[in-house]
Amino acid sequence: MKKFLFSVFTIALLATGCSSGDDAGEVTDSFNRKAMLENIADNIIIPGYENFKNDLTALKTATSEFVAVTNEVNLISLREAWSTAHISWQAVSVFEIGKAESISFRNFMNVYPVNAANIETNITSGSYDLATISQQDEQGFGALDYLINGVSDSDAVIVGVYTDATNGAKYKTYLTDLINRMDDLTTQVVDDWKGTYRNNFVDNSGSSATSSLDKLVNDFIFHYEKHLRAGKIGIPAGVFSGTPLDTKVEAFYKKDLSKTLFNANLDALQDFFNGKHFGKTTSGESLSTYLKFLNTIKGGEDLSTLINNQFSKARSTASALNADLSAQVRSNNDLMLNTYDELQKNVVLLKVDMLQAISVKVDFVDADGD
Repeated sequence: MKKFLFSVFTIALLATGCSSGDDAGEVTDSFNRKAMLENIADNIIIPGYENFKNDLTALKTATSEFVAVTNEVNLISLREAWSTAHISWQAVSVFEIGKAESISFRNFMNVYPVNAANIETNITSGSYDLATISQQDEQGFGALDYLINGVSDSDAVIVGVYTDATNGAKYKTYLTDLINRMDDLTTQVVDDWKGTYRNNFVDNSGSSATSSLDKLVNDFIFHYEKHLRAGKIGIPAGVFSGTPLDTKVEAFYKKDLSKTLFNANLDALQDFFNGKHFGKTTSGESLSTYLKFLNTIKGGEDLSTLINNQFSKARSTASALNADLSAQVRSNNDLMLNTYDELQKNVVLLKVDMLQAISVKVDFVDADGD
């Protein structure tokens, strides 16, 4: 989802709620922030990106095979590779820092809903520049979703679109350009992390607004609030519009993947909070261990435990959702609203209680009512 425009009024409220005085943001504890950054970089971010890059390479190969031999078998294989890469994307989409921030990685990779009419215009005209911000709605996973799932309900018809004597070659060119663009952006981010940025990230372990932890924690909360809670659940459910918007779910054309993507992202965010190593059962220093180090208590209970329990409650509520969140919105939107409510409860715990405890200030503002 694209970042929203937020009100200045709300930041004043958040600044009041998230700080305990004029020294908020200055570290007064002895927790080893650098060790936490090392764990996050070496055991979570970099291996997560490496896994995503591998899945994206497989998607690129499947795209090439479909373009070379355009049949229903290769279309199905392409869909499977797209689904796999889209799921693995959920583990890294939160890390909008470093090169990812400078190139607006997330906005080019996964804006949804996409503009199908503009995609068709790009294809027929052959004139487009995917590097421009104005083309974010016409590329990424959402655009691939449209091209391999949305141009028809029939696999035979989709194959026919790509083999059409007049425009088939144009569809193949656009499909190839999209995946090449995604692969190029991902390579830039991965190479940056495996190059000089990793050490810069770890060494920037101070407590200023530009320190790695401050920026990363803000990105984590922003992503949880805007891309998970609002983007995947709240906006389709009509929380902000007052009217359900069933076409605004992620992977709208695939129909049965949106809940899987939500769960993958929810798991990734909780794993990050707990410092869980990517693809493993082991964990290291994290926001959770930081709160435990500080012995942070809310209402007589450990704050880290409260946050993890709320992750679990949201997951449990979401388990009743249809695999197709668009269908869920149409059939029983109350379940979507209930899931949103459970996600919302963690916004307060993370954005107010946790930030106050670890002396990090909010660096973004919002107007959707925390």
